[in-house]
Amino acid sequence: MAKVSITINHQSYDIACEDGQEPHILTLAGVVDAKVGELVGAIGQAGEARLLAMAGLLVADDVAVAQSEIAALQSRLEAVAMQSTTPPQAAPPSLDEDRLANLLDALAARIETIAETVERA
Repeated sequence: MAKVSITINHQSYDIACEDGQEPHILTLAGVVDAKVGELVGAIGQAGEARLLAMAGLLVADDVAVAQSEIAALQSRLEAVAMQSTTPPQAAPPSLDEDRLANLLDALAARIETIAETVERA
């Protein structure tokens, strides 16, 4: 078990984590610290526990929004994929099918980006 020291709102915390996870924990702490910083800028120092609870809610909201976006994109991707089935002896792809393939690639890239954001949060 490894230990990493994080700082949130100028307060240090020693956190235990799995070996090798230290950089990831520091990144996550940076996200929480940024949320707390936004809150302090908006409402001032409202007590450590309250700020951490509010920051946790903001991060949870970010995750919920990202998960909703992923679900919507996956649904769109599935709908497009179902509409684009081609018969076994179909003619060569048309320009519309090429555009559809490009759209699917773009949607897949967006889903991956959102998933990475969720994993980092």
